[in-house]
Amino acid sequence: MTKPVIGFIGLGLMGGNMVENLQKRGYKLHVMDLDKDAVARFVAGGASEATSAKELAAASDIIMLCVTTSAVVEKLVYGDDGILAGVKEGAVLIDFGTSIPASTRKIGAALAEKGAGMLDAPLGRTPAHAKDGLLNIMAAGDIDTFNKVKPVLDEQGENVFHLGALGAGHVTKLVNNFIGMTTVTAMSQAFAVADRAGVDRQQLYDIMSAGPSNSPFMKFCKHYAVDGVSDLGFSINNANKDLGYFVQMAKDMGTRTQIAEGTSANLQAAVDAGMGNGNVPEIFDYFLKLEN
Repeated sequence: MTKPVIGFIGLGLMGGNMVENLQKRGYKLHVMDLDKDAVARFVAGGASEATSAKELAAASDIIMLCVTTSAVVEKLVYGDDGILAGVKEGAVLIDFGTSIPASTRKIGAALAEKGAGMLDAPLGRTPAHAKDGLLNIMAAGDIDTFNKVKPVLDEQGENVFHLGALGAGHVTKLVNNFIGMTTVTAMSQAFAVADRAGVDRQQLYDIMSAGPSNSPFMKFCKHYAVDGVSDLGFSINNANKDLGYFVQMAKDMGTRTQIAEGTSANLQAAVDAGMGNGNVPEIFDYFLKLEN
């Protein structure tokens, strides 16, 4: 069976490794990114460069996005030279990023009017897993659309989940990141408060990790607060963006998430303090210096 032609926009660390994996598996690719060095790397491997999202969509059976924000996704979709202007009937758009579910559903409806489908399919695991096709993929959307592209998703992910109607993948990813980033923020503050109270950080970790509070996230926090090693590869900027999306999602549903609002406020404060490019456990430094 002929492999579908794939258009891929967003060649950062995660997206670039996903494209490398697809190239190894013999897919014809059209690529697009602001980073021309990244584009050139994949063109050298056989991909074609698209000069606009419209051109890329017109040439592709499956359009994949791995970009930073809902605003970027909407610009790529709705722009004069955007995906909607070029998408073919029967094509499928897959958003691998973390986006606002209401935006995702709006885009899906617009694509449906063109006879095209959409999945939201946020990712779990790391860029190293992306290179080997071993991601966790949280896909959502029409089941026929999902089944249509699942053979390609199976070559990108070790675990490919179908979570229901369009938007459910982004909801799940935002809930997951709310729990994870709230945990890291709370544990980082715990280490900072203990330090200011004169309690040894290693001792605190030994006690907490012996009980039900122990978790991989606690270990990441301990690695930074105790050992000075920052090895959770997720930035404060990204965590701040995702918590903001989670809070917005709750507002769109007519409710509030006060715990998330607290986490979001602390992440935003760390960003305002110039710490946004650091990994999330580095918020410990912000808490350690925090005054009334």
